[in-house]
Amino acid sequence: MDLRLSALRRPRPRRTIAAAAAVVVLAGAGTWTAVASDEAPAVRRADRVMAMGGGVRIDTSYFTSGGDGRRPAVLLGHGFGGSKDDVREQAEELARDGYAVLTWSARGFGKSTGQIGLNDPKGEVADVSRLIDWLAGRPEVRLDQDGDPRVGMAGGSYGGAIALLGAGYDDRVDAIAPAITYFDLADALFPNGVFKKLWAGVFVNSGGGCEKFEATLCAMYERVAESGVPDDEARELLEARSPSAVAGRIDVPTLLLQGQTDSLFPLGQADAAAKAIRANGAPVDVDWIAGGHDGGDPEADRVRQRVRSWFDRYLKGDEGADTGPAFRVTRTGGVDSTDGRAVLTGASADTYPGLTNGGRAVPLTGREKQSFANPAGAGPPAISSLPGLGGTGGLAQLSSLGVGVSLDFPGQYARFESAPLADDLRITGSPAVTVHVESTGEDAVLFGKVYDVGPDGRQQVLPSQLVTPLRVEGAKAGKDVTITLPAVDHEVRKGHRLRLVLASTDLGYASPAAPATYTVSLKSDLTVPTAPRVTTAAAPLPAWVVWLPVAGALIALALLLTGRRRTTAPAPDPALADVPLQITGLSKRYTRSSDRYAVRDLSFRVEKGQVLGLLGPNGAGKTTTLRMLMGLIRPDGGEIRVFGHAIRPGAPVLSRVGAFVEGAGFLPHLSGRENLELYWRATGRPAEDAHLEEALAIAGLGDALARAVRTYSQGMRQRLAIAQAMLGLPDLLILDEPTNGLDPPQIREMREVMIRYAAAGRTVIVSSHLLSEVEQSCTHLVVMDRGQLVQAGPVHEIVGSGDTLLVGTVTPVDEPVAEKIAALPGIASAVRTDEGLLIRLDADGTAPRLVADLVRLEVPVASVGPHRRLEDAFLTLIGGSA
Repeated sequence: MDLRLSALRRPRPRRTIAAAAAVVVLAGAGTWTAVASDEAPAVRRADRVMAMGGGVRIDTSYFTSGGDGRRPAVLLGHGFGGSKDDVREQAEELARDGYAVLTWSARGFGKSTGQIGLNDPKGEVADVSRLIDWLAGRPEVRLDQDGDPRVGMAGGSYGGAIALLGAGYDDRVDAIAPAITYFDLADALFPNGVFKKLWAGVFVNSGGGCEKFEATLCAMYERVAESGVPDDEARELLEARSPSAVAGRIDVPTLLLQGQTDSLFPLGQADAAAKAIRANGAPVDVDWIAGGHDGGDPEADRVRQRVRSWFDRYLKGDEGADTGPAFRVTRTGGVDSTDGRAVLTGASADTYPGLTNGGRAVPLTGREKQSFANPAGAGPPAISSLPGLGGTGGLAQLSSLGVGVSLDFPGQYARFESAPLADDLRITGSPAVTVHVESTGEDAVLFGKVYDVGPDGRQQVLPSQLVTPLRVEGAKAGKDVTITLPAVDHEVRKGHRLRLVLASTDLGYASPAAPATYTVSLKSDLTVPTAPRVTTAAAPLPAWVVWLPVAGALIALALLLTGRRRTTAPAPDPALADVPLQITGLSKRYTRSSDRYAVRDLSFRVEKGQVLGLLGPNGAGKTTTLRMLMGLIRPDGGEIRVFGHAIRPGAPVLSRVGAFVEGAGFLPHLSGRENLELYWRATGRPAEDAHLEEALAIAGLGDALARAVRTYSQGMRQRLAIAQAMLGLPDLLILDEPTNGLDPPQIREMREVMIRYAAAGRTVIVSSHLLSEVEQSCTHLVVMDRGQLVQAGPVHEIVGSGDTLLVGTVTPVDEPVAEKIAALPGIASAVRTDEGLLIRLDADGTAPRLVADLVRLEVPVASVGPHRRLEDAFLTLIGGSA
């Protein structure tokens, strides 16, 4: 059984926290309607204060939209120091998308009373169970059984942790989507036995001061802040309030969104959560976003859309909802010259690689032993990040753009360095190194970090501004320790060096106040994870400039940043002037130095009027091929020609290509029509060449074209994106999974669109996993597996190459006649069906001989054809590797 389906439907015994008292609604502040645009669906909001027992009152808001009928519910939590008002916009979006949404201010925040318990199981977590009790009594909320609403939980930071805890303590929670949060709060604030003093202080300050917290938490903080050393009691207190305490009980579909620019809750927190929840049998997807507590881009629109799709799949039961890849990481592809912001792109993999996948050994050089000081009072401290100041821009965003802001004081660190790299190196995960540590004191506290050092040796970048603290106990006698360095996703360019620095101080952490001398020597190479199966998607430009001019803009940006000169493209081939696409010997390695190929020696040709289906299992190289075809990445070998012109980034012939790959970006506050008009104006082509009305008729969005795109469902966005790809009626149209998010009638309409589009003499290439749709809409197929061509040709030839034939007869065939046919030479079996006979040939059998034998036996043959679906042919061709 599919794990995701079983997790969605299986019943679970109740495991709720017993409430001290029933929820009591104390006050209602009335109901009002919010309208996102002139035609957006109205959202009804009701504010209530609920009594949780013990004098605690929780301020809530309840959002619904649409007519009568039950729907799934979502509990939406806020971040630490915030309130329910921070998530109102997301709540309204979810309500318009068909959910009943309940937001609340946690204890001690907003208008809610009570003391902050850092998600105490007896406090904040118990409040969640009472809120679920309340949802179970609402007539708008769908129930799985009496008292058990279908409910999901989402939120960022503090709100993300309560989502994990809610799933662990209350079995009525059905799906969760926590973001930039912790799995083990003790590990987050006391990593490797070192006190994260600046972030702990930010916590207490943003909570309103120590007196706003439960007494045990306040006493713990003051004790550790004074000593600078976390004790066992402090660790146990925080561990008991962490999702890791119920790791074995979180067994619901989980989307983990973790920030790369986050020194508070780094990527390792999501890694621990993913491993624990997957071990319980639940589906888990992991998404490393660009932002985090230290700044960067929070990717709010994309994140909210992915959360909605996750809940559509696991709360609404929409099996067609596109929940995204099992693993995705946002990468920086340069700078947008229009606004100076980082250009973001996505990389993904079909499985979560973890933090140590694809390890590569990088030798380091340096003195056998290096001694350095831990100064008295641990000052001046080295600087890596400025915790709590990330919202103003963040050092991490500067780091992602290649601007390093870090400071190590001479005499307070050891340094080891690699030789210049012979090729580009993508680090995805946590590097590791083993060192020998000695100290003149009993313990040593080290801060490990890996810099990307430029060819001149002066420019150095600390990826995401992250360090790993490590307390080495018993260092006076000397000890070998393995340091797991911060998890990052960072590309080190050819000619750059990796520099390992072990410092004695860091601004964000508590170091021993007593002076000491540390001596460090290397015991191993630096092991760098590369996650080779994570492949990079095309980098998007600003939302309104998507596919048509994308190749030219990207190459212009590359020229601006690097000063590289354009290479001369091969001359056009007149013999191919009318051929939409010819690919010859195309190859692309995963990395330049790798022997593994994403695409290898691929050759095929596409003619005018064809609808070509590009098929293959995950990892077959389909998307890589499409990106090379659009000029977004360069092949390592071979050639692509479109209408006789060789494809290069910015090739003018790309203006004859329209593409829809991995979705298009839209400005959410503009209408669908306005987005299409703005996109076309950005191409610089005459308005009359857009054929806008024809594209809009294809989209079939009706009155929704006048609404803001932020109100669109996933299916509506999909259709708008395909209409955008068709603007200008390009001669070659490329569609990657065009039916994602569409319902059956829309899928049928899209099938007819592709057929009509090609019938006018244009060409369509479609990559899809819906084999039944490919069989009905495509005229030709290219089947790939492991980067290589398996078979190409007309659909009827590939499907019809099986050994089973369906013989239609005018009248039913009697059993004795069927037995005679089964006994004929070349026949393996013959079975009567409602249509006639299902006949399987053996190795010596042929269709012409079969027809002759049937005529001789006076069987009333009406038709003879293959009896094999495309799915059967596909699985046969790829050997079941799908």
